[in-house]
Amino acid sequence: MKTFLQLNTIFLSMIMEAIPFVLLGVLISGFIQSFITERWISRVMPRNRFLASLFGCSIGILFPACECGIVPITRRLLNKGVPLNAGIAFMLTGPIINPIVLFSTYIAFGNDWRVVVIRAGMAFLVALAVSMCVALMFPVLPLRLHEQQIAASAETVVEPPRRQPFFPKLGHVFLHAIDEFFSVGKYLVLGAFIAASMQTFIPTSSLLHIGSNPVLASLVMIGLAFTMSLCSEADAFIASSFRSTFSMGSISAFLVYGPMIDIKNTLMLLGSFRGKFVAVLIALVTLFTLIGSLIVGRIVG
Repeated sequence: MKTFLQLNTIFLSMIMEAIPFVLLGVLISGFIQSFITERWISRVMPRNRFLASLFGCSIGILFPACECGIVPITRRLLNKGVPLNAGIAFMLTGPIINPIVLFSTYIAFGNDWRVVVIRAGMAFLVALAVSMCVALMFPVLPLRLHEQQIAASAETVVEPPRRQPFFPKLGHVFLHAIDEFFSVGKYLVLGAFIAASMQTFIPTSSLLHIGSNPVLASLVMIGLAFTMSLCSEADAFIASSFRSTFSMGSISAFLVYGPMIDIKNTLMLLGSFRGKFVAVLIALVTLFTLIGSLIVGRIVG
């Protein structure tokens, strides 16, 4: 009974923590669908592949969305014509470099700007490296078939006229937000249940006994970030509790990997992208996060 109550508490806390950010994400997605045209995107998006990835890594600072709500925003941007590498760059950095997350990191680590710089800088470089690899490996947009159909129907039916008055467009925002919420919500619930089950039945203490090997320590923190599935606005407070056990290098892996890839958004990604693409994306994020954490460990000590 005690185990069940613990599972129930963790599950509900994850859902309650994530729902506001999912709502914010689907509202931004609806706004993009109704107010931002393909012509505008093509005008502001750099043609150069590398510059497009840099642009995607940078605009996350304007969107206060965590990983719970970033997938529907990214999906809508891709359907609007944003290049895959720029969309993925935004999806990976958005939950980390936005002001809310950086401020919470600053507070969680005792007003230490060094940790904020490490987190933001490492996230930017990891996302840039992953997005460039994705651009080379996936020349065709790897959306699932039903997502491609949604994109096609949006162009022909759902897209409001460019000169349509403001309030009808605002109605389109809420209609799209409702559709996105129910599309993403089922993956959020399933992912939260899996994450809560792993936190309940896999004791964290068993992972912390792994030695001081920096590679193993970073891999353990990556595993914890994936299974805990914390929202990026709150994960810094958990990460700061590991300072007496892990080095800054492995803690940086926790701070960067979790907002990019966790159980919840993995299931959301599988609902939008082909399985092969999601597997490659996870592998790339894991590899570059591990490399980044080892570099941080060498520099910081």
